[in-house]
Amino acid sequence: MRVKAEVSQTTQDRAAQSQPELGQPEAGRSEESQPDGSQPTPPHSDHGKSQHGYANSKDEYTARLRRIEGQVRGLQRMVAEDKYCIDILTQVSAATRALQSVALGLLSDHLAHCVAQAVAEGGPAADEKVREATAAIARLVRS
Repeated sequence: MRVKAEVSQTTQDRAAQSQPELGQPEAGRSEESQPDGSQPTPPHSDHGKSQHGYANSKDEYTARLRRIEGQVRGLQRMVAEDKYCIDILTQVSAATRALQSVALGLLSDHLAHCVAQAVAEGGPAADEKVREATAAIARLVRS
């Protein structure tokens, strides 16, 4: 489904409110490279041993990211068609908020599943998971 890029801000706000919140209560983490140039979190040895926290919401996350991809394509089209600057900025803001929503859902999933499980097991793995989560939160706050 292609998202129309020139949807009014009010329509987008209503659509965002009607969409289910992602990321409750499972956990996950993103291994994407960071826009600030920092290195992605290295893979962990727990791959294959356990599910990522976002596993139960994977289809929802994928659908949401596809809608965001459509928004970004719409932005490209708006620039190519010389649309009004403020209209483009409005759509950039909407796409940014949508990505932030996905990030917060993944963070929530990660805290509720991966970090909680590591803390319950204790030891150095728990400390590492808390450090990872703290670093992820710091990246989100900077963005």
